[in-house]
Amino acid sequence: MVSIQLGAALSTHLFDALTPSGSAWLRLAVAASVLLAVARPRPRQFSRSALRGTVLLGGMTGLMTMAFIEAVARLPLGTAVAIEFLGPLGVAAVRAHRRVALLWPTLAALGVVGLTEPWVGRPDLVGIGLALTAAAGWAGYLVLTQRVGAQVPGLGGVAASLTVATLVAAPVAAAPALAGLTPLLLVQGAGLAVLVPLLPYVLELAALRRMTLSAFGTLMALEPGIASLLGLALLAQAPSALQAAGVALVVAAGIGAQRTARTAAAGAAGPVDGRRGRRSREAYATA
Repeated sequence: MVSIQLGAALSTHLFDALTPSGSAWLRLAVAASVLLAVARPRPRQFSRSALRGTVLLGGMTGLMTMAFIEAVARLPLGTAVAIEFLGPLGVAAVRAHRRVALLWPTLAALGVVGLTEPWVGRPDLVGIGLALTAAAGWAGYLVLTQRVGAQVPGLGGVAASLTVATLVAAPVAAAPALAGLTPLLLVQGAGLAVLVPLLPYVLELAALRRMTLSAFGTLMALEPGIASLLGLALLAQAPSALQAAGVALVVAAGIGAQRTARTAAAGAAGPVDGRRGRRSREAYATA
C-alpha cells in the first residue's frame, strides 16, 4: 500500500510531459518487461481457464491503472483512493450475504461525501467518475488476482496479466508517453515502475496466496489513510477536518465490511463444538 501510494504521488511530476495516462502506461510497460524477463511464463503453464482469467485480470489492471491515475490528476490523492476503495468494499459486502453488510457501503458513501464536499464550489464530476471506474477495476483485480495466483505457478500470471494491461492501455496512452519521452524521463519512469506496479503487484499476489480475501481486504482498508498522509507529506494536499473524518469513515467501513464477511464465512463453515464452544479445525480451514 505504501509502495502504490508513494509511486502515485511521485508520478505526478511526469504528468505535464507524458500526460497522466502516458506516465501510467510507461510504468506498466517497464514492469511488464521486467517481469517477463524474470518469470519467463510458458504457454503450458496456462490452462484454458487460467488463460481466460489472466486476460481478464490484465484488462481489469489496465482499466484500474488508467482510470486511477486520471482521477489522481483531478482529485486529491486521499479522495481518489477513498472513492476507489468502494470497489473492494463492495466485494466484501456481496460476499457477506448478510443484510448488515449493507451498512458498510452506506458508511463509506457518507465518508466519500465528506471527502468530495459537493456543496463547496463545483465538484469534479469527471474525476469522481474516473475514481468510481477505478473502483470497479480494483474489485475485479482483487478477485482475479487470487484466482490466477492459484492457477498459475510463480510470477507467470502477473507477468502475463501486466503484458495484457500494457496492450489494453496502449491505444489511449502509448502515443503521448512516447511523444514526450526523454532519456531522463525514461529512467525516472523505470524507477517509479518498481514502486508501482512491479513491487506491489508481486507482493499482493504473494499475500493473496497466504491470506483469505477478507483478511487481505481488512488490511487494505488502511489504504485511504495512507494515501491521505502521503498526499499531505509529498503533495501538500492538506485535508479539511470534514475530509479527514471522511477518510476515517471509509477506513472504518472497510474494516467492518471485511469482519462481517469473515463472520458470515465462519457461520457457514459448520457446527460449533459443544464441548469447547469452538468450531472444528476443519470448519476454520474452510472459512
